[in-house]
Amino acid sequence: MVTIYDVPADALLEDVAERLEERIEEPEWMAFVKTGQTRELPPQQDDFWYVRAASLLRKVATDGPVGIDRLSTEYGGRKKGSTRYRVSGKHSDTGSKKVIRTALQQLEEEGLVRTAKGRGRVITDDGRSFLDNAAAEVFESLDRPELERYA
Repeated sequence: MVTIYDVPADALLEDVAERLEERIEEPEWMAFVKTGQTRELPPQQDDFWYVRAASLLRKVATDGPVGIDRLSTEYGGRKKGSTRYRVSGKHSDTGSKKVIRTALQQLEEEGLVRTAKGRGRVITDDGRSFLDNAAAEVFESLDRPELERYA
């Protein structure tokens, strides 16, 4: 049985994002918000919302139970220090918690994630099955020349 650990993360995220386009809806405000204080502009990709939701689903599956604060730290970035006097170095800053919370709520409505009281979000059996099915399809579509010699 193929799991999410058997396929490359980028290929899995692309496939899961395509599957999520049918199940969740991008909020209207997403075109206007940044994904963190360290960003200058909103995301420019057309499918950003679905890729972020797929990434969150994978993170919850691999790291769960996980809370919004920890996810916000992981999706954060580097913040430049003061450029006026050049006395402080670079610091890290968190990502947008609103974006993360809203995506997790949509995944929760679909039954892929649930809230564990006091511990954060965990993946449900349906969510694990959803990811494993996507991983199996990605695994079949991978170009694996090292396995052809055994066929």
